[in-house]
Amino acid sequence: MEKAINVGLIGYGFAGRTFHAPVIAAVPELKLAAIVQRSGDSAKERYPWVRIVRDTETLYADPSIDLVVVTTPSTDHYSFAKAALLAGKHVIVEKPFTTTTEEADELIGLAREKGLVLSVFHNRRWDGDFLTVSRLVKQGALGRLTDAEFRWERFSPAANPERWRDSGGPGTGVYYDLGVHFLDQALSLFGTPKQIQADIRAIRDGAVSDDAFDVTLTYENGLRLALRSMLLARVPGPRYTLHGTAGSFVKYGEDPQEKALIAGLAPGTPGWGAEPESSWGTLEADVGGLRYSGRIRTLLGAYQDYFRNVAGAIAGTAELAVKPEEARMAVRLIELGQQSARERRAVEVTP
Repeated sequence: MEKAINVGLIGYGFAGRTFHAPVIAAVPELKLAAIVQRSGDSAKERYPWVRIVRDTETLYADPSIDLVVVTTPSTDHYSFAKAALLAGKHVIVEKPFTTTTEEADELIGLAREKGLVLSVFHNRRWDGDFLTVSRLVKQGALGRLTDAEFRWERFSPAANPERWRDSGGPGTGVYYDLGVHFLDQALSLFGTPKQIQADIRAIRDGAVSDDAFDVTLTYENGLRLALRSMLLARVPGPRYTLHGTAGSFVKYGEDPQEKALIAGLAPGTPGWGAEPESSWGTLEADVGGLRYSGRIRTLLGAYQDYFRNVAGAIAGTAELAVKPEEARMAVRLIELGQQSARERRAVEVTP
């Protein structure tokens, strides 16, 4: 195997500690070499071989670092990613890519100019349930899709404006935080919609950032895709519901990888990404002229495959799966959804 790509991680908060460091450490093509942690040495306790760096300038100046992963709050993605690109580093940015399309366009142009790989961590493309939905759609198991609904509902009744996600500033709120995942899934599976109509609101006591949204994407072929989320759902609805001319698919529950990572398990653990049969989705369809009714095994989720793909793109052996232009379009849909909510009307999707 060729020499592993040295990775420098900016930020060791929830995202860096949970979704990035352990998954990067589990990918042979990558080496977690340095972590920017302004105070404390908690990262060193878990990854004793890692260098702890107290400032980003030191990381950027280190010639041994090939790839910089930005896991800071959304409002800082643009500035850290730009500085890393200017320093000649390949870059992964935690979602959402940026808070505006103008910032995204500048970063895309800079990466092209310097011939560097730039990607956004849309890991939910590697959720097992979404991989299963994608396979069913691409196989045509449901026929021509007419209606679909993606839901992300949790019960978190305490709004805390002291946390940056709840602070009400740019890039905060559940529409940016969770909505961008569904928008990316919609773009990767169905392409760019014709129209978007959104209702984005704050429903919890004391909330200053949005914590619920209902977004409808309409496509040229007639498909209507509803994206919904709220943080006051003690009993969540189905995660995925799809209806087509040949059948329907309904799936409850969330991908197990996040809980596994929070529990301290690393990719490669036996059973990683596997769901129990009780969580499999239900398919009712006419498949190949035969009636099918029953459970469909959920494909294995694999967040590590995202990082493997980026490593391959840097090495020149793989096409980049999450291109920055796609992540930029997700940010554009966020902006158009906000416009739709303000104006209370459907908005045409333009680049």
